Amino acid sequence: MKFLTLYATTEGQTRKVANFVAHHLSERGHETLCVDAEQVPKELDIHDFDGVLIAASLHLGRYQPEIVEFVRRHVDKIDRKPNAFISVSLAALSTDEDEGKGLHDCVQHFVHATGWSPGSLHHAAGAFRFTAYDFFRRWALKYIAHRHGLELDPHQDREFTDWQALGEFADTFAAEAARHALSGPSDHLPGGTAQLA
Repeated sequence: MKFLTLYATTEGQTRKVANFVAHHLSERGHETLCVDAEQVPKELDIHDFDGVLIAASLHLGRYQPEIVEFVRRHVDKIDRKPNAFISVSLAALSTDEDEGKGLHDCVQHFVHATGWSPGSLHHAAGAFRFTAYDFFRRWALKYIAHRHGLELDPHQDREFTDWQALGEFADTFAAEAARHALSGPSDHLPGGTAQLA
C-alpha cells in the first residue's frame, strides 16, 4: 500500500515524528512519501495514495498555518481516503483534566478551521529544544516543564515522544487502510521511504 505523511514543524520534532511513521510503514513493506507542508510539490496528487496521515504541532494553541491551509484546500480528497491526524504537543504529557480539555479544544478549532474531521487521532508528546531557545523562551518552557512535574536541565534538549505507541498507531492505521482497500471505496473507514524537503 502507498501512504502519504504530510507534516508541518516549527522546532523539528514533528518532522522527526513524520519521518518515523513513514520509515515504520516502509519497514513493513508499504510505499511511503513524507512531505513538508511548506514545500509540497505541484505534482502531488492525494488520489495516488491509499491513506493520508497529517502531522502538526501546537504552538500557542494553534497548529501551523501551512497545514491548516493545505488541509482546507484538499479536504474533499483527504476525506475519500483512510486518514489520520497526529497532533504533537507538550500538553500530551499532562494528565491534568483542564489541560486535556484545552488540548481537545485546540483540535476542535483545527477541525473547524479546516472542515476536516480526522478518521483517527493520535496525541504525541513533543520535545523541549532548550539549546535552540533564546533566554525568554527557555525560561517560559522551563516553567511549563515545572508545571508538568518535570525538572529539566535548561541547557540540554529532552524528548518525550513515545515511539512505541506511535508505531502501534501507524500499524493500526495501516491495517484499517488495508481493510478499506478490500471492502471498496464506498465503505469508508476513518481513518522504500521517499523524503521531500
